[in-house]
Parts: sequence; structure tokens; C-alpha cells
Amino acid sequence: MAGTLVLCATPIGNLGDLSERTVEALSGADVIFAEDTRRTGRLLTHIGASVPMKSFFAHNEKSRLRELAVHLEQGHTVVVVSDAGMPVVSDPGMSAVGAAIGVGAVVTVLPGPSAVVTALAVSGFDGDRFVFEGFLPRKGKARSAVVEAIGAEQRTVVLFAAPGRVVRDLEDLSDHMEPDRRIVLARELTKLHEEIWRGTLAEAISHWGDKDNIRGEFTVVIRGAKRSEPDMQDALEAAKHLIDQGFTTSDAVRQIAASTGVSRRELYDLVVKQYD
Repeated sequence: MAGTLVLCATPIGNLGDLSERTVEALSGADVIFAEDTRRTGRLLTHIGASVPMKSFFAHNEKSRLRELAVHLEQGHTVVVVSDAGMPVVSDPGMSAVGAAIGVGAVVTVLPGPSAVVTALAVSGFDGDRFVFEGFLPRKGKARSAVVEAIGAEQRTVVLFAAPGRVVRDLEDLSDHMEPDRRIVLARELTKLHEEIWRGTLAEAISHWGDKDNIRGEFTVVIRGAKRSEPDMQDALEAAKHLIDQGFTTSDAVRQIAASTGVSRRELYDLVVKQYD
């Protein structure tokens, strides 16, 4: 009978956020596949556990999969952890889930700390609908495409930034969004020197650009772009075009209102006046 793969969220800074279930899972595992065995080793020392570990990071993830699958085939409980937060979210883990499913193992997850939702919650921006972009691509067309998309995104955007690249990331973002776009930079979340900085994009570039030797990982939260007001005149012309093609007034108005976002009632009234 195949074993169990446990995706285990670990603290993003403060060890006090370690849950009892996580302690039990780590202590009771047959083997732990860890992004950084040294870091996870310190975590095990903190909880007084001794469990065999295997490294499982970006550059050896594929080569470790067969070994992970064998453990599961033998009925073992395998825990996967990243350096901090939830595996799979900008960290190794997705391939492990695929391998576990492939051998018929149980896949379960222990929820816990996440820099993404922690920064989103403290930002004060809309959290009902948001986009997570991880780290921006380092260069080239991929970076340009993502930065441009973020500039136009109307939902709240959350992304990660390394201390050595955060200013460059902000500067590139400024090429595709207005300088007064509101932004929050959450640095060293839950740690001793946690900092929540709030301001505009232009202020962020000035503030952080003047600092030397920036330290600590950043989670950046960007307020969504303002929604442009739908053009009622364009909607009216589109509705009239459908009516001329044989659509009923109601059907034409319903379709155009749905596609443009204009008020259905207002558009209907305008169309009726045009055809009076």
C-alpha cells in the first residue's frame, strides 16, 4: 500500500507560528524532503526531533523524484517543506505531488504561514480578488511582458522581491504604471525587524533607492489599476449595429452591456430614444 505525501507549511520567520500539527508531522515522518536541509535541521532541533532528510530544491528536484516515489511505494510518510511558507508557492513541491499521484499515494497538506496572504492582509488593499506573480523574471521579453501585465492589472497584485533587486523591480514597474499607484512593501514579515512600508510607487523608488545594503526579503503588494469608465457612445453604436443585423433591442442591449460593462438600463433607454 502506497504511503502519504505531506506538504507542510513552515514559519516565514517567527518560530512561534509553528503549529502542533506541523510539529507532529515533522516528528513522525519517515523522511523529509527539504529545500534547505540546514535550515530544516535547525527547525527539527527547535522541536527536538531527529528525522532523515533529503535535499529537494530547484536544481535537483527532478533527479530526486524517483527516490521520493520509492519511499511512497514502500508505504512511507514523506514530508515536503520549503525554506519558509507553503511548498509549491514559488518553491519546490509541485513535481512531488505529481509523483505521489502517479504511485497512488495519499496527498495531504498542513496549512500554515504564507507571506503572500500575510502581506495581502496587512496591505489594506482589496483581498477578494488578487494575483500572485512570485518573483519577476530576471530579464528579457518574459520580464517585460509580466511587468506590463502588472501595470494594467485591475486586481491587487502580490509579488516577491529579493533585497538586491527590489529597487530595479520598482523602477521597471514604474515604466508601466502611474507614479501615484499605491504600494506596500512588507519586509522581514513576522521577524524581529519586520517593516511595513506604505506609499506611492514614486515614493517607494525614492525611499528604497536611497538606502545602501538593503537586507531582508520583500513581499510587495500593489493596488490594482483603476477601472476605465465604459464608453456609452461606443456601446450605443455597437447595439445599433446588432439591431440593424436583426437582433431585438433587448438582446442587443443585453449582449453589449455584458461585454462593455455599461449600465443595461441606461443603454436600453438610449437605444429606444434613437429609434423613436
